[in-house]
Amino acid sequence: MRTIPLKPMRAALVILACIAQLTAVPLFAQEVPGGDALAGPFYLMVAVFIVAYIYFAFALQTIARKTNTANGWWAWIPILQIVLSLNVARKPVWWVFLCLIPILNIVMIVLIWMGIAKARNRPSWWGIFLLVPVVNLIVPGILAWSEKTSGNSPNGPANDLVAG
Repeated sequence: MRTIPLKPMRAALVILACIAQLTAVPLFAQEVPGGDALAGPFYLMVAVFIVAYIYFAFALQTIARKTNTANGWWAWIPILQIVLSLNVARKPVWWVFLCLIPILNIVMIVLIWMGIAKARNRPSWWGIFLLVPVVNLIVPGILAWSEKTSGNSPNGPANDLVAG
């Protein structure tokens, strides 16, 4: 009768034990008491994200329409949203790559929104408001759905005297 060497048998048993433990982990993870406690806040965060995305897409699409920028529907597609913002702000499209670099993207977004504010005949420093937590939700709506009533020309208030 032939005997099986102990080392290969031991290795096979260790591998089977590891596989058994790995398959048991998901089963135990679902049975944690209170495991569903984070489901409510998670779904709330997802709902807030979706509402914010729809709001910003509508705002950007409206801004594009009011500035006569082509392809306003790009506001609904994530990367094309940046390209549309650059087109509205009259900035070079290669700035998209700068928007993908961490930390620099914050500066770039502020510069882009400064250009968007200028395109909507608002002070360009309004782009800085995107750094202020609650105000950054209001500024795109103001730029999109408010009308400038002071009668300033597109070139700015300083040129009203020269133009008129």
